[in-house]
Amino acid sequence: MKKHYSKIIALIAITLLFLGCETQDDNKVPADIGINNFIWKGLNQYYFWQQDVANLADDRFANQIELNSFLYRYPEPQTLFQQLLNRPVSLFPNPGEATDRFSVIYSDYRQLEAILSGTVKNNGADFALFYKDASQTSVFGVVRYVLPNSDAALKNVQRGAIFYAIDGQPLTKENYNSLLSNDTYTMNFADYNNGNISPNGQSVSLTKSVISENPVYFTSVINSGPHRIGYLMYNGFYPDYESQLNAAFSNLRAQGITELVLDLRYNSGGSVATATRLASMITGQFTNQVFAKEQWNDKLQDYFNTISPTSLLNLFTNTIGNGEAISSLNLSKVYILTTKRSASASELVINGLKPYINVVQIGDVTAGKNVGSITLYDSPSFTKTGSSTKHRYAMQPIVLRIANKVGFSDYVNGLQPNIELLEDFGNMGIIGNPDEPLLNRAIIAITGSGRIPPQKRIRKFEPMSENTLMTQLKSEMYVDVKLQE
Repeated sequence: MKKHYSKIIALIAITLLFLGCETQDDNKVPADIGINNFIWKGLNQYYFWQQDVANLADDRFANQIELNSFLYRYPEPQTLFQQLLNRPVSLFPNPGEATDRFSVIYSDYRQLEAILSGTVKNNGADFALFYKDASQTSVFGVVRYVLPNSDAALKNVQRGAIFYAIDGQPLTKENYNSLLSNDTYTMNFADYNNGNISPNGQSVSLTKSVISENPVYFTSVINSGPHRIGYLMYNGFYPDYESQLNAAFSNLRAQGITELVLDLRYNSGGSVATATRLASMITGQFTNQVFAKEQWNDKLQDYFNTISPTSLLNLFTNTIGNGEAISSLNLSKVYILTTKRSASASELVINGLKPYINVVQIGDVTAGKNVGSITLYDSPSFTKTGSSTKHRYAMQPIVLRIANKVGFSDYVNGLQPNIELLEDFGNMGIIGNPDEPLLNRAIIAITGSGRIPPQKRIRKFEPMSENTLMTQLKSEMYVDVKLQE
């Protein structure tokens, strides 16, 4: 799929150079607005909502000189980028206001590439942040899992740990980003009692290091009567770890599992191609059938439909990215655990599989991200090859909406679970343990036996919309085209 896309995208870049009249004459661009020129032209060609942004219209500027005059209004590239988006969350922060919640720009593409591959500075404590109350001022964090061999693992930080402050400063929506961005900080812990967060005097100092996270976090097989239940926690759709994912499925198949529980609770997205391959590992009986369909902006959609309509389709496959044969399970039913942090490519797997097999979703409603992006560099073809040596800016704009085989893509409010069960911060359980509440509920659904624990009233906290660039990138669903190298 990568090779296929690189040819198509290169053709688009070349063709649109001839369609853009004089505004494409980069020889008339002063050096001090070169980055701004890259931003406008990249968004003009690829941005999904290009037709909805007046300043991105193909006929907005009569020539490059007029475009230059417009670009000079924005001394900061980040400001221009935000102004050219369609109702971005940075300018429309209230719930339900924003249209574009996910497009981002980075001043150094090396950071962007590292995050998209799962390699970042990290102390190993993966956490989510929540507002303490309806005022949405005070914040607390919950550790969801701990990466092996990290500083947090060495210092025995546990899943379910609650922290309310960093370096002794209580977390708020104003200070959380600056406090948590430091390479070394002290987590101040609290107890959780029936929804109340109470400081307990305990703390730990954690230091970040560059960690490449293997998203295949945990696998096991649980025997229950005639059922051999495979369990897999998968935390990111990173193409570089497809072999490890395939090996996990090979191991589950070798152990003769009869059912699969796929845990995507903390998986906020990644590569469309890797999502397609994961769906192919779960199944195997639908090779070359349509898993997902892409819709680009109006002019690119017309181009694709004219030149190569099949390039808009993502098909079930029998190989991973390096050509290795997929170890498929040929299942007709799968159980998937979700939270509000299950986003983009995780939702794509659920939505893409539904027309083919029975998908039983257990947990909370998902994030609601049905759009995807690509990486654009400052070069004539927007690829990394030939990119500017004067700066390292790169963009990750939303460029497409994605639907399943039957055309369904309307889940901006999230995918609703078949069995609703919220995580209880007072009883998070141990990952992979049959008694862990969400996994236990899946086992009961599979076996039809066992007592369904009464759903006690759990206080529902509002998760923070963490609008840092790193958090936004972690929820990206991207077409890993690499464009034309």
